[in-house]
Amino acid sequence: MTTDWKAQYARRLEWMTTSAIREILKVAQSPDTISMAGGWPEAALFPIDQLDQVAHHVLTEAPRESLQYGLTDGLPALRAQLADMMSEVGIPATMDNIAISSGSQQALDLMGRIFVDEGDTVLVESPTFLGALQSFKAYGANLVGVPIDDEGVCVDALERLVRETKPKFVYLLPNFHNPAGVTMSLERRRRVVEIADQYGVPILEDDPYGPLRFQGDPLPSLAALDAERYPENAAAGAYVKGNVVYLGSFSKLLAPGLRVSWAVCPGDLAQQFVMAKQGADLHTSALGQAMASEFIRRGWLPAQVQRIRDTYRERRDAMCEAIAEHFPEGVRHTHPEGGLFLWVTLPEGMDAVALLRDAAERKVAFVPGAPFYVDGSGQNTFRLSFACVPPDTIREGIKRIGEVIRAHMG
Repeated sequence: MTTDWKAQYARRLEWMTTSAIREILKVAQSPDTISMAGGWPEAALFPIDQLDQVAHHVLTEAPRESLQYGLTDGLPALRAQLADMMSEVGIPATMDNIAISSGSQQALDLMGRIFVDEGDTVLVESPTFLGALQSFKAYGANLVGVPIDDEGVCVDALERLVRETKPKFVYLLPNFHNPAGVTMSLERRRRVVEIADQYGVPILEDDPYGPLRFQGDPLPSLAALDAERYPENAAAGAYVKGNVVYLGSFSKLLAPGLRVSWAVCPGDLAQQFVMAKQGADLHTSALGQAMASEFIRRGWLPAQVQRIRDTYRERRDAMCEAIAEHFPEGVRHTHPEGGLFLWVTLPEGMDAVALLRDAAERKVAFVPGAPFYVDGSGQNTFRLSFACVPPDTIREGIKRIGEVIRAHMG
């Protein structure tokens, strides 16, 4: 008898979905389309020559370490470097606080695996990163959205929802939010860590874009502000007590193909990450870790990050200037201080999916905003990325989108 595969599927498959964005954007996949849809970094900024040098070095000087099975918690040299990097930005970390993951997406999945039982509530920003929604849904989480504005998460709403729903954790993107492009203000950051302390609720701080600030002064991470609240951390020189798990990544700094990211965990939580990861992939690519570690050791990372900042600043400026010229009155947008994304809000009643279909006919693409929400709202919003598109192409693409918006408004 032939297997009835559908009858054998686990129940959790009901909670898992493919990316609605990818399905929508199939209408815009042609080589001559100006795509401001993807969340990819600019490939021309990958430090290819330097990565070639470090790959040759680690393969000739340490072939066993870079090609053999490795520790689940990560390459010790890299963990030590990351602990130093985190300590420099106010998160007092040692190697024991660092757990390496295969991209931040795996860290999100591990958070679900560690914390979420079916029906547990997880608070997320509204809108928020689609990959996080997919990860948490796979474990049966009840996702509840917290509104955001130009200063980040609305803390009064956050406190009320923490009190009412008693979530397992709160997922936040304080810096250069994906998809909204906003940055949480210092005042709100302080209030978020106060709420976490008051109610004993964990915060998952996702910060893949934090180093890519090209305007304004850097702000302390939630993890740094949280660590300050407990004198035990300063005394130990480690993150021994606190409420925040911090996620960082090399995907936007070096290359996403390395698949090397990290979590900074208070207390012994890093060991829970290791235990959960052992059943997933044993360890993150030893070669990718060794290359990232050697890149840092040679002192190349600051200049690499500055190259990215300079490029993205120019492209952000081109996009904002073009929007001011070509988008009609009544269309609002964020003005990101870093990162890759800008968020557009159309007048109420407009449909970004319908807009995309017409935009695709004009060979230009963006990402409709509704899939980034957990409550079905956001139909009149969309995300633009300036990272992968040269300034002149951005201007032409924004002009075409502006023409489509005017046609729909007219």
